[in-house]
Amino acid sequence: MAEPSLTRAARAMLVRDLKLVWRRRGDAAQPMLFAVLVVSLFPLALGNRPELLAGMAAGVLWVALLLASLLTLDRLFRGDAEDGSLEQMLLAPVPLAWLIAIRILVHWLTTALPLIAIVPLLAQLIHLPSHLLGILLLTLLVGTPLLSLVGAVVAALTVGMRSSGMLLGLLALPLHVPVLVFGAGIVTAAEQGLPWQGALLLMAAGLVLSLVLAPLAAATAVRIALT
Repeated sequence: MAEPSLTRAARAMLVRDLKLVWRRRGDAAQPMLFAVLVVSLFPLALGNRPELLAGMAAGVLWVALLLASLLTLDRLFRGDAEDGSLEQMLLAPVPLAWLIAIRILVHWLTTALPLIAIVPLLAQLIHLPSHLLGILLLTLLVGTPLLSLVGAVVAALTVGMRSSGMLLGLLALPLHVPVLVFGAGIVTAAEQGLPWQGALLLMAAGLVLSLVLAPLAAATAVRIALT
């Protein structure tokens, strides 16, 4: 029975990955600390100028979260490749793309979701107008899974390399820029009273497409890297 098998494999993978993240919770907290430091530097550099900070708040928050997400991409498959778990995933009786999709979900839950949770505090720090906070959170909930999905494909392409940290960032950053432009642009359009729902729907369409294609592409890249 395919469906129960997929469900059991997803549950086992989810529990295993969450336990590994908990054991390395110091490393898991690095993206959050990095984002907090990046956002904190802007008020220090620009001084007490609420109007200036408010105008760039959405872009600053999006850039901080995007850069923070890049810090963890290399760990998506690197540990499994080093200890042989990736080969075991290839031999599992369930599709590799399914297991990779669960891995991407764990990456989003442990990296992006904690960052989204502290966004209201960071938004206060850089004077984001309160009426834009809901729209910003909406763009982050749609855009950050897209960052994880696209980043997983790039991480899978470089998993066979000994050291790919800088190369991974250089490859992933251009692919993340459209998400950044749409995410920050939606909030800017809402601030100016312009229609923004269409751009959000386009981002959501990209997310749906990536949910289907990214795990398949990442699984293909992993197979190529291990052969």
